[in-house]
Amino acid sequence: MRDSRITSAHLSRDAYLYVRQSTLRQVNENAESTRRQYALRERALAAGWPAERVHIIDQDLGMSGAHSVGRDGFRELVAAVGLCKVGIVLGLEVSRLARNSVDWQQLLQLCAYTDTLILDEECIYDPGNFNDRLLLGLKGTMSEAELHLLRSRLRGGILNKARRGELTLRLPVGLTRLADGRCARDPDAEIQASITAVFNAFAAAGTIPRTVRQLLASGIRFPQLAWGGENAGTIIWCDYNPTRVRNILTNPAYAGAYVYGRRRCRQAPDGHMDRRKLGPEAWTVVIPDHFSGYVSWSDFQATQAQLRSNSQPFGRPNPFGAPREGPALLQGRVMCGRCGSPMYVRYNRNPPRPARARYVCIDQAGASRLPKCSRNRHRRGNCSTYARSHDPHGARGDIGSSERDRSPHC
Repeated sequence: MRDSRITSAHLSRDAYLYVRQSTLRQVNENAESTRRQYALRERALAAGWPAERVHIIDQDLGMSGAHSVGRDGFRELVAAVGLCKVGIVLGLEVSRLARNSVDWQQLLQLCAYTDTLILDEECIYDPGNFNDRLLLGLKGTMSEAELHLLRSRLRGGILNKARRGELTLRLPVGLTRLADGRCARDPDAEIQASITAVFNAFAAAGTIPRTVRQLLASGIRFPQLAWGGENAGTIIWCDYNPTRVRNILTNPAYAGAYVYGRRRCRQAPDGHMDRRKLGPEAWTVVIPDHFSGYVSWSDFQATQAQLRSNSQPFGRPNPFGAPREGPALLQGRVMCGRCGSPMYVRYNRNPPRPARARYVCIDQAGASRLPKCSRNRHRRGNCSTYARSHDPHGARGDIGSSERDRSPHC
């Protein structure tokens, strides 16, 4: 017997059956759920829709319902409902359509506005009816809460294992995992020497740019581990740069510490994962001296303190900032027009000639053996091409003519 909610107006439009499984593994191993979803087509036929007007949307098989990003099938369904082409939406349960309250409420609102019915395995609902709309809203909330509970249980197990130091984490180059699960230094003496040289060079130089120049001058190269492609698992030797040096100096694994939670991952509203690095005070699990590293934990903390003291961000007071003596007017206010890095002031002192200031970008020179990014002599009209002044209130402008007269080099 046909349900009284189904009218001729509903039958004049098409029926859309939405089929979805969360992962490809579920598609392969849980075939019964897929068959149950396809079987809803018989419900539409029994309700009065002809077979040629029952559309099956199944291109979202293997896609999570936590958000609508990447689910082209769900977007197609919402668009068809908004264009008043759909008389009834069929889904095995609410979680098959969406596990996100925003997506679910949007679909309910469109269905109520276009007088579209919703059918699941239990019964037919009219979103325009208050009681049916309330029940569908509660089902959507429970579906989202179910996903949260599943994640919480998995997260709890991961955290408990990490607090014991038993959760397997990916190790950086220079460290390897033994057969019994313990971590140790890489048995390759050349790799050990390369990693040790970074800490020794930083202890002598005190800054990352000087450390990079010392490593390049000594001919010491970085052992990079290939993670994909034909060379996966092999070591590729390449030159050191500031990023590689900083990653080694700030990785607590080289101090023999087991650390979990160095980054925070959150899902943005558009579906992509937002990953941010956290400070040491926000790390979830820290177990010092968990295995043999390259430096002690106290030396690692001293290195982090040195790196913090070396930073000179714009707009923040820093007692270790650049000195203000000299004829240069824009110390700490000029940024390179090519790479966007701060430009440093250098003075040419050739007695008896007076000291002359010039602005030099040395980031590119520290990163490789290439020449400095911006250091050439420019005419007065071309100076603004390579250097821009940075105003603390947000304004940016070209270097003034008085500064160009004093320092013709950018």
